[in-house]
Amino acid sequence: MAENAGEPTPDELLAIAVRIAREAADTARRMRTEAITDVQTKSTDTDVVTAADKAVERQVVEALRRERPGDGVLGEEYGDSTATTGGVRWILDPIDGTVNYLYGLPQYAVSLAAEVNGTVVAGVVRNAATGDEWTATRGGGAWRGSRRLGGSARTTLDQALVGTGFGYDPERRAHQGAVLAGLITRVRDIRRFGSAALDLCMAAEGSLDAYFEKGLNAWDHAAGGLVAAEAGLRVSGLDGRAAGKDMLVAAPPAIFPALHDVLVELDAAGGP
Repeated sequence: MAENAGEPTPDELLAIAVRIAREAADTARRMRTEAITDVQTKSTDTDVVTAADKAVERQVVEALRRERPGDGVLGEEYGDSTATTGGVRWILDPIDGTVNYLYGLPQYAVSLAAEVNGTVVAGVVRNAATGDEWTATRGGGAWRGSRRLGGSARTTLDQALVGTGFGYDPERRAHQGAVLAGLITRVRDIRRFGSAALDLCMAAEGSLDAYFEKGLNAWDHAAGGLVAAEAGLRVSGLDGRAAGKDMLVAAPPAIFPALHDVLVELDAAGGP
């Protein structure tokens, strides 16, 4: 991707993202250790958001403002702000996996991506509980530390371990449960870990063979989706649509067509 004069490179944006995400992950883990109890609900009682979620987002936004004051930010709690100079926008999920965070399960992450003129070019996902970190730049590959990622070598859907997630609305969950019932006999097994960002990274490294989910927002998949794509996975929606709220599927090219067709058959992108 060619950069305009003065436009930051993906590597430069990634360096900023990694530094800020590491500091944010430290804050999230420390606040969890201090036994956060200030919990409020979002759309339902199940959809929890902690005081740490807001504190981490505030910390990241303030750090970005110091580093690159003209950039836009899209955050789960923060909302969307337009860039005042250039075309850079940061996409942030301060704690992806808030229910895991609430329960102390070690599957919650800070996800931060940099988008230039509408295209995600750099991203980092850091598991705040464990310190594991995945990074990617557009055209530069996907990495877990010093190891370059290449996805799963699985070639058939019936032997695939597939990750997914569920929404919080009961009617949507009912539809997703029906999809799962139709899928589970056609794959090796299903896993639901509770963090879309980490699920995408696990698919990128082959710990999952594939992943799909309906209802994801941009902050859920911006960084993890780039990691998966740069690891060689096909990341898209159904029937040629872009990955988005209707559906995101991430799978190696050998598995993607079969998984796609089953999800279409099961109307996975339908329902509420």
